[in-house]
Amino acid sequence: MLDPVLSEQLGHSLADTRLDELGERYRGKVRDVYRQRDRDRLFLVATDRLSAFDRVLTTIPFKGEVLNRIARFWFEKTEHVIPNHVLDTPDPNVTVARATTPYPVEVVVRGYLTGSLWRDVEKGAHTAYGLDIPPGMRKDSAFPEPILTPSTKAPVGEHDEPLSEAEVVRRGIVPAREWARIREAALGLFRVGQEWCRTRGLLLVDTKYEFGAVGNTLYLIDEMHTPDSSRFWRAAEYEARFAAGTDQAMLDKENVRQWLIREKGFSGHGPLPVIPENVRVETAALYLRAYAEITGTPLTPVAGDVEARIRKNLQTHGYL
Repeated sequence: MLDPVLSEQLGHSLADTRLDELGERYRGKVRDVYRQRDRDRLFLVATDRLSAFDRVLTTIPFKGEVLNRIARFWFEKTEHVIPNHVLDTPDPNVTVARATTPYPVEVVVRGYLTGSLWRDVEKGAHTAYGLDIPPGMRKDSAFPEPILTPSTKAPVGEHDEPLSEAEVVRRGIVPAREWARIREAALGLFRVGQEWCRTRGLLLVDTKYEFGAVGNTLYLIDEMHTPDSSRFWRAAEYEARFAAGTDQAMLDKENVRQWLIREKGFSGHGPLPVIPENVRVETAALYLRAYAEITGTPLTPVAGDVEARIRKNLQTHGYL
C-alpha cells in the first residue's frame, strides 16, 4: 500500500521556483540557484526534480527536503576536514551559501568497481580516466584504495565528459597545486563518510564532490553524500551478494537508474519516459528511508505547498 502522505504530496512536489527577489537565477538539474552579487552569497533551493543519466525526468515528493537535510548533516560532520560554503538553512529546502569561484570539474571518488565505471569497463571506455583496472576485477569489487575519476561539469541536458587526473591539469581546468589540495580533501571527506556509514550498517560506495575557492581558501560546495550524489549499499549483505554475483542492496538513486534501464530501456537517450505515480511514491519512500538510515534520525514529512512554505520562511529570516 502506498503511503498516503507521499501520495498526497504528488500534487505539491516542487518542480520549479520563481523567487526572483533573491537575485540572478540559474536552473540546475535539481537545484534552483539564486545569486546576490552585492553580498557574495547564493540561495540554493533543492527542488523535487529527479534527474538520471543527465536528464530531468519528473518530481519525487519531499526529495528536495531530504537532499538538503542530508547535505547539511554531512557538512556539519566534515567541517574539520575542509570548510564548506553553508551560511544558513532558513528552510528545509534552502541553503544560503557563500559565493565561491567554482572549479569546473566534478570529483568522483570510488571505493568499488560498479555503476557507470563498471559499464565503461565492459565497453572498454574506462581508459578515458587514465585508469589501470587490475585484471580479473569483478563487478562490485572493492578497490585496494579509493580512486578518483574526474569529469567536466556539463550544462543541463548535456553529458559530463570523463577525464583523467593528468588531463584535468594538462588542460588547465585546475592548476596542479590546486588539484593536489582538492584531491587530498576529496579523499579525506570520503574516508570520514565511509567511517560513519559503517557505524550505520552501510557502505559508502562512491560519491561526487564539487569545490570552489575564495582567494586562497578552498571550500566544499554544492551537496555531499546524498542519495543523488552518492551510492550506498547495505554492509551486512555485501559479501553474500558479491559471492553470488547478484546486485547489491542499494539505498540511493541507482535504484531509479536500474528501473529505467530494465523497464523503459532508457539510459539517457531518446524521448523521456513516463514515470508512473506509484514509482514516484516508492522512490520518495526510498529517499526518506535513506535519510533515516544515514543520519540515524527518522524524518516525518508534512504534506503541503512547498514553495509557499519556502517564501514564508525566507520572509521570517529577513531574506525576502
